[in-house]
Amino acid sequence: MAGRSFETEAVVLRSIRYGEADRILHLFSPDHGRLGAIAKGARKSKSRFGARLEPPSRIKVRLHKGRGDLATVTGVDLVASNDAVRRDHRLSAIATVGMEAVQQLFAESDPSERAYQALVRFLEVLGDYKAVGNEPGIDPIALSFQFTLLWVAGLAPNLDACTACGGDGPLAAFSVAAGGALCDDCRDATSREVSGVVLGGIRALLETPLADASEVVPDTASLREMLLLLEGIHSYHGGFRLRSLAR
Repeated sequence: MAGRSFETEAVVLRSIRYGEADRILHLFSPDHGRLGAIAKGARKSKSRFGARLEPPSRIKVRLHKGRGDLATVTGVDLVASNDAVRRDHRLSAIATVGMEAVQQLFAESDPSERAYQALVRFLEVLGDYKAVGNEPGIDPIALSFQFTLLWVAGLAPNLDACTACGGDGPLAAFSVAAGGALCDDCRDATSREVSGVVLGGIRALLETPLADASEVVPDTASLREMLLLLEGIHSYHGGFRLRSLAR
């Protein structure tokens, strides 16, 4: 079967050295979903691709899909370098968390325009963002973006009423298996005690623009609790843990 060539916009999620001069790329595109590609000769000093294939660049890329699993990069134009994120180690670490979440939550060749636009906006805002502390996993903007991705993927937790009985509270626990908050009467051994501050903070992050995420939950303990809930959702519903958050 003959191959086909196509062009798409994409964000470079990962770039891995391969062989003596090539790079393997993990891309995320609005109309093709996750894509694997190889950029031959990309690491040569005279490569026409230059640094445009480094994460978290946003590019317009021309690809040729043959019989193999990887498409071949035949051309690339830079849409946004996101250099401000790449140059700051704390912002780069936050971006890595967000991009890995995209890579894990959205299947290969399964396009999501909403997820792509959320990623583009995340990287745009991050370029002017002042990181909070030195732990990327609990930075408010990282948490906000990941909860947004859960919403886009149809995995957003129910936080407005008891997931079991529908009562409006008080909500005292969270069940990953049930998909949301539980009242004191419905909580069980598999649920996790959680404060109203944490539940309210997650709601606020979902309702607040990314640029203002750092103003939502100033309490470090609450941020850590949110991260634990996120990790539980990822593990239970997606079967993964983010390597960028390994502690």
